[in-house]
Amino acid sequence: MPLHYLSALTSPKRTARTNLHLGIALAAIAGAINAGGFLAVGKYTSHMTGMLSEAADDFVLGHWLAALAALFMLLSFAAGAASTAMMIHFARDHRLRYIYTPVLLLEAALLLVFGLTGTELQTHALVTVSLTTVLLCYLMGLQNALITKISNAEIRTTHVTGLVTDLGIELGKLLYWRRARKQLPDQELAGVNIEKLRLCSVLVAAFFGGALVGAAGFKHLGFVATVPIALGLITLALAPNLKPRSQK
Repeated sequence: MPLHYLSALTSPKRTARTNLHLGIALAAIAGAINAGGFLAVGKYTSHMTGMLSEAADDFVLGHWLAALAALFMLLSFAAGAASTAMMIHFARDHRLRYIYTPVLLLEAALLLVFGLTGTELQTHALVTVSLTTVLLCYLMGLQNALITKISNAEIRTTHVTGLVTDLGIELGKLLYWRRARKQLPDQELAGVNIEKLRLCSVLVAAFFGGALVGAAGFKHLGFVATVPIALGLITLALAPNLKPRSQK
């Protein structure tokens, strides 16, 4: 893949096209980490809705440690998102050339830690939560906040509930328009956001495709399956710095 294309994906100068392509890449990565991570730790570490519901259930059932563990994982996700915000604002305030590179490098480094030492990390825990689970929750928060900041909250990559909801809304409007057009042939395609429909469909497909690859990779290779993903993130992060000076 051409270097100038990769560098455009993480450039501070954003377009709808680069947002979409970066969103597809990160959605696929999120799907791979989430699905593969489930085989590793038995939890979907991007699913904060379920995590909060789990905490409530455990509190009501009197499972205090389990409830605290679920809340701790939620805090880990929030800490990842907070880290992204702090790093991006620091880069902007200090007028760094490539403001998204540090976040991508941090995510890649943590993925390497997960891939190379995941088995060892599982033997250590905080509030009954293995360090691998804490790490994955932090990673998911880090990544979701990154694409949210880059796209001005137009794209989310670590969960598909909102995407499927938006997809259903736009499909409903489209189906209604098609039905109404039979009675009113001149009726315009009012209210149907075709671009949003396409965006949601592509991101959901990317997440699912990444999840298939991640699950298969972890099943056959174990933790080390995340290493190629980490190397891909490093390439994406460093691409702008590798361009010839005349092109920067």
